[in-house]
Amino acid sequence: MNSTPVGPERERLEELRELDGLLPTAPAEQVLPPGRRSHHKDVLMQLIDSDSAGTDGTADDATAAATGRGTAGGGGGPAPSRGRRFSRPALVAGAVAAALAAGLTVGLGPHQGGGGTAAPGASGTAGGAHGSRGAVATLGRIAAVALRTDVTPVGDGQFVYVRSTGAENDGVFDGRVKLGKMHERQVWFSQRQGPVTDVGLIREFGQDWPIEVGVPDGTDPADSAVPAGVDRPTYAWLASLPTDPDALLELIYADTPAEKGEDRDQAVFDRIGDLVGEQIMPSATAAAFYRATARIPGVTEVADAVDAAGRHGIAIAREDTRHGTRTEWIFDPGTLGYLGVRTVFSRDTERAGAGTVYNTSAVLERAVVDRRGQEPTDRRRAGRG
Repeated sequence: MNSTPVGPERERLEELRELDGLLPTAPAEQVLPPGRRSHHKDVLMQLIDSDSAGTDGTADDATAAATGRGTAGGGGGPAPSRGRRFSRPALVAGAVAAALAAGLTVGLGPHQGGGGTAAPGASGTAGGAHGSRGAVATLGRIAAVALRTDVTPVGDGQFVYVRSTGAENDGVFDGRVKLGKMHERQVWFSQRQGPVTDVGLIREFGQDWPIEVGVPDGTDPADSAVPAGVDRPTYAWLASLPTDPDALLELIYADTPAEKGEDRDQAVFDRIGDLVGEQIMPSATAAAFYRATARIPGVTEVADAVDAAGRHGIAIAREDTRHGTRTEWIFDPGTLGYLGVRTVFSRDTERAGAGTVYNTSAVLERAVVDRRGQEPTDRRRAGRG
């Protein structure tokens, strides 16, 4: 989209802007991990580019991608390659457009905290390991290390701080993938359990972006406040989760509704990846998440993967066969500490060849601080990488 849209394209853009203004409530904004933001930008452009001829029932696919279900913020493949056309769910597109303009965050309705019902026959819920033998063994080792790691509880009035470096696809829409410039990102997550409107802060590209709940004019802010939950995780909420991996996985599947055509298992893998990638949680909870991941069908091990900081490690991965991409959680081969995440193309597509990196992120630091925007001292730095 290098030129000013004309004709029907301009009309669609204007319609999106009008629909955005008609949304009944302002969304609660939740920060997204870099990979998911790349995904949403691609999906938004796909929605704008789609035309009314695309009425083959794939609108639900676009809706699932645009709403970002399966994430609180983190990994996931890019939008489908050129050739797939979507009928346009305008309200969803308007919401995503507003969120992107507000700082690349994703909207959540007030008091929305997941709570979806698991689809009948949802795979991966209880019943033993479904990942590859190598992945199951490695995830067991990672879980054992996590369980032995001392983690200081995070107070209700504090913030979880994460500093990372990464890059996203910066190529022309629907064209060849081109990895953008590496840059640093800092984020602060409020740990207050009760409903809040001030969720945190993201610092990126030299600017500070508040993560806050939109409050409609003339309404009580308390009515729009969002409590801790799967879409706004806190240390205390994570500590309240079951540590039995089967029970935990069943809960995550229930809170990750799948839209028509969406890969439910991939959505759950991405959801867990967001949680372990940019949160601080009790040791038992972290171990349970890794053991639960071993039960997700299609999870594999990659012997060598490189994060955005150039660090080599082993990876726990899952391929999204619809999009031809593979999401990899990368761990230090010696300590088994978490390093970062990346998404690569697993096969040749019109947008990129197999092995091309679509997005990549490396966690450089995690800590607990007392104020939004405060950078940590050595004393406050978290023990788990």
